[in-house]
Amino acid sequence: MLRQTWQTFAETAVGFALAVAAGLATAVLLTASRTVERAVMPLLVAVNAVPKIAVAPLLVVWLGFGTAPKVFMVALLAWFPVVVATMAGPTPVPLELTELARSLTASRWQTYRKLRIPRALPQVFTGLRLGVTLAVVGEFAGGDQGLGYVIVASGGNADTPRAFAAMALLSVMSVLLFYLVVLLERLLPWAREVSG
Repeated sequence: MLRQTWQTFAETAVGFALAVAAGLATAVLLTASRTVERAVMPLLVAVNAVPKIAVAPLLVVWLGFGTAPKVFMVALLAWFPVVVATMAGPTPVPLELTELARSLTASRWQTYRKLRIPRALPQVFTGLRLGVTLAVVGEFAGGDQGLGYVIVASGGNADTPRAFAAMALLSVMSVLLFYLVVLLERLLPWAREVSG
């Protein structure tokens, strides 16, 4: 079980890192232009509305068995909460700060980087906390390793104690990853200053 737990942790960590990178980049692109946001956001919501359990067999067909479909599923599950939470953050910048930046002849990118992104940090971390708990579930897509595989195989073999042990380990991992994100947020002084 320890080896399977490590496998799940590694797949979750890689998938979550991909989700964070893609989610932050998507949110920055969407919040940079109101027109792009209005055009693309309905498509993103439609993609997110597709049941992930229906996508899992397709991922196995496209990417094969093993780590790749699981990492992609983890990234897919965690990506949308990161995008939505990050997009909610940069919008409410007080008018006086925007006018101050304009009076100092700050470019649009400087205003975005110095004002909007730091003010978005509490929302970004909200998305990260939500995304990391969803990421642990994404490990069920195909493969012959990991706690998701143990749960599925144990259910097929009617090995209930083993399935519950794997579920308990997934729960513990989810809680630990959640509090790791909380700790990271508390360690960043700029996140503390904005939220305080």
